[in-house]
Amino acid sequence: MKVFKFGGASVKDAAAVKNVAGILSTYSGEPLVVVVSAMGKTTNALERLADSYFKGDTETAQKVLDEVREYHTGILNGLFEDKAHGVFNDIHNTLVELEWVIEDQPTHEFDCEYDQIVSVGELLSTKIVSHYLTHSGIVNRWQDVRDWIKTDNTYREAKVDWTLTQQCIRETLVPYMSGSNPAPVITQGFLGVTSENFTTTLGREGSDYTAAIIAYCMDAESVTIWKDVPGVLNADPKWFDNTELIPQLSYQDAIELTYYGATVIHPKTIKPLQNKNIPLQVRSFVKPEAAGTVIHGGQVPLPVPCFIFKMDQVLLSIAPKDFSFIVEENLSRIFGLFSEHGIHLNMMQNSALRFSVVIDNNARRISGLIEILRRDFQVLKNENLELVTIRHYNQATLDRVTVGKDLLLEVKSRYTAQIVMKNSNL
Repeated sequence: MKVFKFGGASVKDAAAVKNVAGILSTYSGEPLVVVVSAMGKTTNALERLADSYFKGDTETAQKVLDEVREYHTGILNGLFEDKAHGVFNDIHNTLVELEWVIEDQPTHEFDCEYDQIVSVGELLSTKIVSHYLTHSGIVNRWQDVRDWIKTDNTYREAKVDWTLTQQCIRETLVPYMSGSNPAPVITQGFLGVTSENFTTTLGREGSDYTAAIIAYCMDAESVTIWKDVPGVLNADPKWFDNTELIPQLSYQDAIELTYYGATVIHPKTIKPLQNKNIPLQVRSFVKPEAAGTVIHGGQVPLPVPCFIFKMDQVLLSIAPKDFSFIVEENLSRIFGLFSEHGIHLNMMQNSALRFSVVIDNNARRISGLIEILRRDFQVLKNENLELVTIRHYNQATLDRVTVGKDLLLEVKSRYTAQIVMKNSNL
């Protein structure tokens, strides 16, 4: 049994959905679980909707919902000539449920409301893909992944209840896949559910992680992530010219790259696969015949330096008000506050009097954190920064990324260099 994951770019329009159907048709007869993300930039749009709804800006929330409806209707029109096809009613009803949500006042904290709204993107995409596969003669089974993946109530970064999740998957999916000629299962990435039946999400870009969870619980043969790039590259083509494909990666290097922010794979994806030695392939849906990258348990050195760029970063410098040392007791409290506010540290450095961290810019979370920190500490904030991480760096690579930049912070180890910088003209 194999697990496939198709991201938003792979189902961004009608032509892309048809391409996915073409790829799946070449695996006819093979047991497949197909994890699908929200279409195109739908998650971003639903994030705007959630933010407007929580602020009480119903006019903007309705406008964004209308945009989401129009976008998905356009894809449907490109896939189905028969406008009486049941998919139109299915998608309409799903969006009506979302409309009902934004007609009422929020009753939960923002992160909970966020998950209930943003999760709709995956429900829409999988229903469209499943209906189109059936329309194209590819028998399949649509599955609500929330029947399988059970989590705690840490909204937006839910923690998986592995025991219950494995039990649910083994009770339902294993018998189905063990049957004669099981049809491909189409399900959502990114989503889970609490014991109180509230939808949760596993973190942005969490569909990769969903595929790994299912693969782990099913002892899958492999996981394949279908991307719009040839495989794992040594840098993101959005920020770097002349990237190189890495044909093979060890689990260790893959974990290191995702930890530092490489976006080609979700950070939590590798560990479940490593635990059961399940290979992960990253392949191109544009050229599905190409081999791409294989991540496995072998010891394969990185053939080239790897660059990871994180933009819109914030540098916080924290110091005691009485100029005493930053000691273990201070650090323990500071780390606890970051954890409570759900803020991940992308880089950190401490000296005798100061503890500095680099984080993603999340205004809602950062403002609350700073307010509490300033009760006992001096806090300086520097915004609009860029964090570059280089694995297996050398001086030439350092020089290459720092041209025209002002360096604010630098941390080096034997294999990894991290540099915080901003444009010299800012």
